[in-house]
Amino acid sequence: MTVRHHIGDDLLLSYAAGALDEASSLLVATHLALCPHCRARAATADALGGEMLDALPAAEVTPDLWQSVLARTQAEPETPSATPATALRPRSDIVIPEPLRSYLGKDLAGLRWTRLVPRVQQITIDIPGCGPRARMLRFEAGTRVLEHGHSGRELTLVLHGSLYDGDTVMRRGDVAETDERTEHQPQAGPGEDCICLAVTDAPLRFKSRFARLLQPWFGI
Repeated sequence: MTVRHHIGDDLLLSYAAGALDEASSLLVATHLALCPHCRARAATADALGGEMLDALPAAEVTPDLWQSVLARTQAEPETPSATPATALRPRSDIVIPEPLRSYLGKDLAGLRWTRLVPRVQQITIDIPGCGPRARMLRFEAGTRVLEHGHSGRELTLVLHGSLYDGDTVMRRGDVAETDERTEHQPQAGPGEDCICLAVTDAPLRFKSRFARLLQPWFGI
C-alpha cells in the first residue's frame, strides 16, 4: 500500500501542537497509523516544537502560580484524547486501524451501519461537544455521491476500496481536504465497497432539492 495523498502542513502542525479539535485529531491520528511518510513529518514537527520550547527563557514559578495551576487541573474536566487508553486486541485482517477502532469499539465485521440513502450507509462517531462531526461512510462499488458543495472544511480518509473525484483517485490511507471553494460529485471505485472516515465542521450544500429536504435526517 502506497499513500499518495497526505494531510497538509497546517493540519499536521495544528495536530502536533495539540490545537486541533478531537474529530479532526482522530482522522489525522488514523492517517498516521497508515502513512509512514506523515509519521516522519509529525515526528519532525514534534521535535521542532520541543526545540522552540527549549529556546524560550525560563520563567520563575512562584508558589501562587503553582497553586493556581494545581487548582485548574483539579477543576477542569479531562479532555478526551484522540488515542483512547484502552485498545482492542490487534487482528491481522483489520481494515480499521487504531485509534479509530477503539472509538468504534468493534472491528469492521461487527459494525452496525445505518442506511443514509440507497447504496450509502453511515455510522456517526460519538464525540462530545459541539465541534466538527466524525462519521464512517460506506458506498457500494460504483456509487456516485450526490453532487454537493461545502459550508466549511471536510476531511475524508479512505480506509477501504477507492474513491474517484475528478482526475484524483484515492485509495487506502489517502486523505482529501475540501472547503467552501469545492463543488464535486465523488464516486466509489469499481469492484468493492468504499469505506471512509469523514469529518465535517459545517453542513454540506447539496445541489439536489430533494437532498436538501432530507438533509435534516441525514445529519450531514
